[in-house]
Amino acid sequence: MAVQGVGEGMLATDIGVDLGTANSLIHVKGRGIVLREPSVVAVDKATGRMLAVGEEARRMLGRTPGNIVAIRPLRDGVIADYDMTEMMLRYFLARVCGRRMLFRPRVMVCVPSGVTTVERRAVLEAAMEAGARKTYLIEEPLAAALGADLDIWRPSGCMVADVGGGTTDVAVLSLGGVVISETLRVGGDKFDDAIVRHVKREYNLMIGESTAEEVKIQAGTAFPGSREKTIEVRGRDLLSGLPKTITLTSREVCEALQEPITQVVDLLRSVLERTPPELAADILDKGLVLSGGGALLDGLDKLITRETSVPCHLADDPLSCVALGTGRALENLERLKDILSLSS
Repeated sequence: MAVQGVGEGMLATDIGVDLGTANSLIHVKGRGIVLREPSVVAVDKATGRMLAVGEEARRMLGRTPGNIVAIRPLRDGVIADYDMTEMMLRYFLARVCGRRMLFRPRVMVCVPSGVTTVERRAVLEAAMEAGARKTYLIEEPLAAALGADLDIWRPSGCMVADVGGGTTDVAVLSLGGVVISETLRVGGDKFDDAIVRHVKREYNLMIGESTAEEVKIQAGTAFPGSREKTIEVRGRDLLSGLPKTITLTSREVCEALQEPITQVVDLLRSVLERTPPELAADILDKGLVLSGGGALLDGLDKLITRETSVPCHLADDPLSCVALGTGRALENLERLKDILSLSS
């Protein structure tokens, strides 16, 4: 995505960052979402020099020569490679703010609700090292609720499920705070892994992450019978070692996705079972909201409605919900100050 209106330098501003396992989005106050890039970095193994970031680096996944490695520095919603994350974040902030920031910006970064203190500290430090003047952390479901325009300030229950690349975060919110939340380290990546394993087990064919993701998008479904598509899949035959093409159907992909999808539904059930009765009644009336890239999986909303008996609605812009929410959180710092983590 092109960065909108970047100059040589800009005054300090408030920046919201959805630092996702699969994609990173940046929201700038007054300008909306100005950057949307895959969370991938390509580096030279010999020198450690960064060669590409974002979409350019994503195209290198599985296709690099021996001296270059394409890395996804975040796994399961948390930092797996600190140095690469800091380099990637610094690059994104420089693209948005210009190389010569006149003043360092305040930055709001999203984290899964179940991260540890050490993982929170790693995100705070990475943002500060990348050029932030002050860094705030906000839990993803809270940001998703703000981004989906839910009124979380009233004494009434709202429920949000953010299905990202690395994690699924579920929360019940009321009176501007999180009443109950839970995180599962299952998301779009685990959906892709399930497709890779199915193809390997049933066809002795090895396919890459990018191919599995394409299968999920083009023919995948969570709800049996919701979609009837076929897709040709190319990979390497594990018996002959030669390239081979097979055809997968939506029904078959649905079966492959059963394990991770069931884990997501069980997480929602677990949160609903622990929700106070009054808030549960509100949620039954209003339904729960799905956000995140994983929420776009065909039929997921229908399956959740059937399995939990709670109406499930897709947010207007699931991919951008969390990033939009970081911007709205920065506008409501005073109201949220008691539940945000802050860099010292």
